[in-house]
Amino acid sequence: MMLSRFLRPSLFAHTLNFKRPLALAKQTRSLATVDGNTPRVPPNPPRTRATPVSHDRATFTIRDGPVFNGKSFGAKSNISGEAVFTTSLVGYPESLTDPSYRGQILVFTQPLIGNYGIPSDARDEHGLLRYFESPNLQAAGVVVADVAEQYSHWTAVKSLGEWCAEEGVPAVSGVDTRAIVTYLREQGSSLARITIGEEYDADQDEAFVDPEQINLVRKVSTKAPFHVSSASGSSHVAVIDCGVKENILRSLVGRGASVTCFPYDYPIHKVAHHFDGVFISNGPGDPTHCQDTVYHLQRLMESSQIPIMGICLGHQLLALASGARTIKLKYGNRAHNIPALDLTTGRCHITSQNHGYAVDTSTLPADWKEYFVNLNDSSNEGIIHKSRPIFGTQFHPEARGGPLDSSYLFDTYLESVGRYKRNQAVLRPMREERPSPLLVDLLAKERVGVVPTTGMENLLRMGNAGEEAARAA
Repeated sequence: MMLSRFLRPSLFAHTLNFKRPLALAKQTRSLATVDGNTPRVPPNPPRTRATPVSHDRATFTIRDGPVFNGKSFGAKSNISGEAVFTTSLVGYPESLTDPSYRGQILVFTQPLIGNYGIPSDARDEHGLLRYFESPNLQAAGVVVADVAEQYSHWTAVKSLGEWCAEEGVPAVSGVDTRAIVTYLREQGSSLARITIGEEYDADQDEAFVDPEQINLVRKVSTKAPFHVSSASGSSHVAVIDCGVKENILRSLVGRGASVTCFPYDYPIHKVAHHFDGVFISNGPGDPTHCQDTVYHLQRLMESSQIPIMGICLGHQLLALASGARTIKLKYGNRAHNIPALDLTTGRCHITSQNHGYAVDTSTLPADWKEYFVNLNDSSNEGIIHKSRPIFGTQFHPEARGGPLDSSYLFDTYLESVGRYKRNQAVLRPMREERPSPLLVDLLAKERVGVVPTTGMENLLRMGNAGEEAARAA
C-alpha cells in the first residue's frame, strides 16, 4: 500500500516524460535489501564537451570593468557567467563540483591551485563519490593566479587542466587575482567572460548572460527520485534535491538515515507522511526562482509536524516558505573560515560557506527567530522555529571542504527525526518501520537526467526557447 501511494504517477508525472523510454526500465536489478546498499551505478554519458588542453592566450573580461590577459590551461571554450571569488586554501575538487557554483566563474584567491591534482571518481561504502560533491565539474569557468601543471598526491589521477579540458570548462592562469578580487569586493559580484584564443572585442559586451535570470536549480536537480540506503539505522528522510552535495547525503546516511531524493519541485507534502524527516539541500542561484518548492514547503508546514532542516539554498527556501524575504549580498560569502555565532548558546563556529543570497531576518514571522549570525558582516546564518523541529543554516555543516565545527547539527536534526518516528509508531502502529525493499530496488541510485554544465555562453545559444521548453516539460 505504501509503495502504490508513494509512486503514484500523478505525483511526479510533471517531472518525467512518459513518452520517452525510461532508462530505469533498462537497468538490471539484483535482489533488494535494506541491510546493505544496492550499488549505485552512475550514468556514463559520452564526454561531448571535452577538448584538448588549451595553452592559448586567454582573456578574462568583467563587464563594464577591467580586462585581464592570461594563459588558458583548460578547455578551448568561450563562456560567460557571474564572477565570484573564494578564499578557500584547499578543497578545489570539492568546490568545483559543488552544484551551487553552476553558472559562475570561480576566482581563487589562493595563489597556487592544482598542486595536488584531481582524484579519481572512487565511491565509498554508501556508493557516494568519495572526493567530489557531484559527478561533474559545475563551475562555468576557473580563474587562478598560478596553476600547478605538475601535481603530487597519492589520490591524484590527472591534473586540474586535464580535468577542466575533459569537462569542457575553460580555465585561465597568469592573471592578477588580487586585482580581480579587489574589484569584485568594491563593485560586487559581476558578469564576466572567458575568451580563449581571441582578442577582446568590446562589442561582445552585449553577449554577457546573467545566470541569476535563469532557474539554475532546474538544471542541477534530479529529474526523478533516487534512493541511498543506510545499513546502520531505520530512519527514512526525504531530501528535496536543489543541487545536493554528496557529503550532505553521506552525513545523513552515515548517521543511520536512508534518504530518498526528490526533484526540487516535487509536491513533497503529498508523500511526507511516509517519511521521518524532510531535508532541503543546497543549490545555485536566486531562491525566488523556486516558487513551486516554496509553495510545497508552505503546504508541508501547514499539514505536518515532521522535522525539517535546510542548508544554504534550502535554508533560504525555508525562510521564503515561512513568509520572510531574501536579499542578494554584494559579493557573498565563499570560504572555509567564516565565524558564525550560535545565538542560542553564545558559541562561535568556524564554518564553510558558499552563497550569494541571505535571509532578511527583519521579515521573519513572530514564530521564528534568528539562529546563527555571521560575525564578519552580520548577515544571517540560520533560522529556527520557536516551537517546532524546523531550522535552517546558511553555512555548510557538512563542509567538504572546510571545518567540521558545526557537523553536530546533523545529529540535532536526526534526534528530532527519531523522536518524530517514535511518536508516529504510537499514533500509526501500522506504519512501516523501514523503507520498502521493493521501493529501494525500483528507484535509481544516482541523480537522474542532470546535464553537465555547458557555461552561460551555451545557455545563451539555447535561449529563452530552451527555458520555455524545459518549463513546459
